[in-house]
Amino acid sequence: MNRRTYFSGILIKTSSLFFNYFFLSTAIESFQQPHNLITCIASLQASAHHKNLAKGKEIHSYMLLNGFLNFPLSVTSLINMYSKFNQMNHALSIFNEPTREINVFCFNAIISGFITNGFPEEGFEFYQKMRNEGVVPDKFTFPCAIKACLDVFEIKKIHGLLFKFGLELDVFIGSVLVNCYLKFGLMEHAQVAFEELPTRDVVLWNAMVNGYAQIGQFEMVLKTFRRMKDEGIVPNRFTVTGVLSVFAVTGELDNGRIIHGFSMKMGYDSGITVSNSLIDMYGKCRCVEDALEIFEMMSEKDIFSWNSIISIHEQCGDYDGTLRLFDRMLGAGIQPDLVTVTIVPPACSHLAALMHGREILGYMIVSGLAKDGKDVDDVLLKNAVMDMYAKCGSMRDAHLVFERMCNKDVASWNIMIMGYGMHGYGKEALEMFSRMCEVRLKPDEITFIGVLSACSHAGFVRQGRNFLAQMKSKYDVAPTIEHYTCVIDMLGRAGQLNEAYELALTMPIEANPVVWRAFLAACRLHKHAVLAEVAANHVFELEPEHCGSYVLMSNVYGAIGRYEEGLEVRHSMRQQNVRKTPGCSWIELKNGVHVFVSADRVHPVAYSIYAGLNSLTACLHEYGYVPDV
Repeated sequence: MNRRTYFSGILIKTSSLFFNYFFLSTAIESFQQPHNLITCIASLQASAHHKNLAKGKEIHSYMLLNGFLNFPLSVTSLINMYSKFNQMNHALSIFNEPTREINVFCFNAIISGFITNGFPEEGFEFYQKMRNEGVVPDKFTFPCAIKACLDVFEIKKIHGLLFKFGLELDVFIGSVLVNCYLKFGLMEHAQVAFEELPTRDVVLWNAMVNGYAQIGQFEMVLKTFRRMKDEGIVPNRFTVTGVLSVFAVTGELDNGRIIHGFSMKMGYDSGITVSNSLIDMYGKCRCVEDALEIFEMMSEKDIFSWNSIISIHEQCGDYDGTLRLFDRMLGAGIQPDLVTVTIVPPACSHLAALMHGREILGYMIVSGLAKDGKDVDDVLLKNAVMDMYAKCGSMRDAHLVFERMCNKDVASWNIMIMGYGMHGYGKEALEMFSRMCEVRLKPDEITFIGVLSACSHAGFVRQGRNFLAQMKSKYDVAPTIEHYTCVIDMLGRAGQLNEAYELALTMPIEANPVVWRAFLAACRLHKHAVLAEVAANHVFELEPEHCGSYVLMSNVYGAIGRYEEGLEVRHSMRQQNVRKTPGCSWIELKNGVHVFVSADRVHPVAYSIYAGLNSLTACLHEYGYVPDV
C-alpha cells in the first residue's frame, strides 16, 4: 500500500469528524466550502496552538488527498506542526518524501524542530546535509545551526560563514552567537562578537547577561547590567530574570529587593516568568514568607511556580508545608512532573508519611514517570522513592524498588545500606555492602557512614573496628570526622567508654561538637558522670549555644541522683540564654499529616486529644508506671 492510499483510507474513516473541525473563525466558514491551501495551513497552525494532534493529522490527510503537498509551504507547515508535538518521526517522513523538492525553508523547519525538541546532534546533521546538498542557508538557518553546535570549532566555522553571506551584523544571529560562545566559556570571543555589532538592542544585551549568568560569571552579569543602563537600554523581563538568578545564587537579598522594586515599577512583576524568578531568589535567600507572598499574589501559576515554592519549603525543613502545597497543587489541577515527584518524597521521608509517599509512587506509575530505564533521571527518581521508603521504615518496599532497578548507582546501594542500618538490620546492611563490592562498585564516604552506623546500631563492634582500619588501605577512602563519630558512637553504645574517649583524643582529625555530643550521649546511657563532665566541657567550649549538650548533662546528673548539679546546668543554660527547641512529633492519618509540638494547643481537636492522653496516662499509673523526666 503506498502512502497516498494509506492517507486516503484515514480520510474515509474520519470524514464524519473532519468537517466538524473549527478553531479559527475564518476556518469555520471555509470548512463549509472547499478548502484552499491558506485555510489548511492556518488550520495546521491552529491545531498546534490548541495542542490537538488528531485534528492536525486530519488536515494532513486532506491536504495529501487534494494534492496540496506539492507546495513547499505545505511541507514546511506540516514539519512545523509535527515538531511542536514532538513527533519528529512524522516530521522526518514528510521531509524525506523523495517526490518533493526540498528547499531552505524545509531545512530550516526540520533543523528548528530537532533543536526545539532537544536533539541538537540530529539538528546539526541536517545543517551539514543542507550544506553538502548545496542549499544556501539564510538568516533563519544560522541561529538554529549555532544552537546545535556541540564544539567550539563548528561555532567558529559558522561565525566565518556569516561574513561570507553578509549576515555578520544581524542582531538576532549575533545574540545567539554571543550566548553560544558564553555557553562554552569563551568570554573573549563573546565580547568581540558583541562589540562588533553596531546596533545592540535589548535582546543582544540579554544574551550577554543571561549567558554570563549560566556560566557563573556573576560579576560580569552585574557589570554588563550596569553598562546596559548607562547606555540607555531599558531592561526587560528577561534581563530581570537573568539578574535575579545571580542574586539567588550569591544570596544578595538587598540587591534582589532592589530589582524586585524595579520590576514592580515597570510592571514586570505581573509576568509569570519574573514572579517565578522572584520566588526562587527569595527562597534561596531563606526568605520563605516573601517567596510565599509572591506565590499567593500570582493570578496564574505554572508547574515551575509550584515546583519552586514546594522546593523552598522542603529545603527549609518545613516538610508539613511541603506536603500541604503538594496537595494544593493537585487540587488546582496541575499535573506533577519529574521535578515535583523528586522534591516531595524527601518530605515524606522526614515526616514518615508513608501513605503520601505511596500516592506519589502511584502517580508516577500511572503517568509513566516510573519507567524501568537506564537514564540518569530515572535512577534519581527511583533513588528518591527508595530513600522515602527506607526512612519511613518500610524496608520491604525499599528492597522491592531496589531489586527492580535496571541500573543502580552508588547512591542506590548507599540508601539500602543506610536504611537497613538505621532500623537495626545490621546483618542485612553488611550483606548489602558485600553485594556492592561483588558487583565491583567502589564504595564512597557515604557508604562507610552507612556501614559503620549499622555496626553501631547492631552492636557489631569488632566488624566496625575492622572497617575503620581498612577504609584507606583496602577501599581507598580516607576516614573523615563523620566516620570517627560513628565508631565513637558504636563504642559508647557498647559500653566501651574508655576506648571511645581515647579515640576521640587520638584520632587524626580534631574532634568537633558532634563527636563530643555522641560521647556525652553514651555517658548518659551508661550513667558515667566523670567522663560525661569531660565531654560536656568540650562541647560547652566549642558550641556553648547548643541546647542539646545542657539537656544531656542535666539528664546524666538526674540519672545518678545528683539533682542539685542538674539544676545548676539548667540555671547555666538560662544564664547563657540557651533555649531548648520544642520537641515535635507527627502522625499520618487518611486526612493528612498532623504535626504537634510540646504543649501544643492549636490543633482543632486538642481538647479530645488531651482527654485521651490523660486517660492513657492514668491507666499507666495504675500499673505502676513512673514517667522518666
